[in-house]
Amino acid sequence: MPIFALSELSGFPPPELATPEGLLAVGGDLSPRRLLLAYRRGIFPWYVEGEPILWWSPDPRLVLYPGEFHLSRRLARTLRAGRFRLSADEAFPEVIRECGRVRRETGEGTWLVPEMIAAYVRLHEAGFAHSFEAWCEGRLAGGLYGVSLGGCFFGESMFRRVSDASKAALAALVGFCLARGIELIDCQVTTGHLQRMGAREIPRRAFLSELERLLSRPTLRGRWRLETDGDLARPIPPPRRRAHGARGKDFRPRGGEHG
Repeated sequence: MPIFALSELSGFPPPELATPEGLLAVGGDLSPRRLLLAYRRGIFPWYVEGEPILWWSPDPRLVLYPGEFHLSRRLARTLRAGRFRLSADEAFPEVIRECGRVRRETGEGTWLVPEMIAAYVRLHEAGFAHSFEAWCEGRLAGGLYGVSLGGCFFGESMFRRVSDASKAALAALVGFCLARGIELIDCQVTTGHLQRMGAREIPRRAFLSELERLLSRPTLRGRWRLETDGDLARPIPPPRRRAHGARGKDFRPRGGEHG
C-alpha cells in the first residue's frame, strides 16, 4: 500500500488509502491552511524530531461522545471540593509546552517539536485551537489542548503535574461541549485511560461520516471562556457502550497523563 508524498501545494489523498497502521502521507508543511484541511479530512500530523512530517488517519478511531463521559465519584468529589480552578484559553502556549516537557522528563520521545508547537500556537491565535487548564494554588497543574471545527473537538494532548488535574480539565472540556452543542471529541488513537472515561472505538468510515455531518455546523471561533468554575461536566452515568483493549498510544495523553 503506497504512502503519499505531499508537496507544499498539494492536498491530501483519501484517508481510506492509509496503511493498516494509519499512515497516509509524508511531507508538506504545518501551515494553518494545511492543518485545518487535514482535520477536516480526519487526518492529523504525528512525528518525532528528525523525521519528516507524517500524516495519519487510523482505523478504528477512538472518540468520546460528551454525553457518554464517565465522571467518576472520586473526580466528582474533587471538583465539588474546588481543589482546582478551571479555565479555558488562559494559557495555551504553556499547556502545549508542558505536554511535551512532561513526556521528555519521563524519558519518552515527543512529537511536540518546536515547529509543531509554533504551528498550534498560530492556530490558537487564529481562533481554532483551544486549551483547558486546571490550576492548583495558583500554578498550572494540568491541562489539554486541541482543535475545534464545526461540532467536533479534535483532542491533541493532555498533561498533569498534580493527580487528577488533566481529568478535571477534560471534565471542563466535556461540560463546555455539552453546553455548546459540540457533539464529538476525537481522541485519535486508543488508550485504556480514555476508554475508562467513556471513549470508544468506531470504524474510520463511521468517523468520517460523523465528521462530514458535524463540519456543516458553524465553528465557535475565537477565545473560549468558562462561564464559571462550575461550567463542568455534571456527574454522568457510565457510558452506554464500553470498548475493550488498548493499542498503547495515547488523545493522545502524550503528556504522561495517567491520573
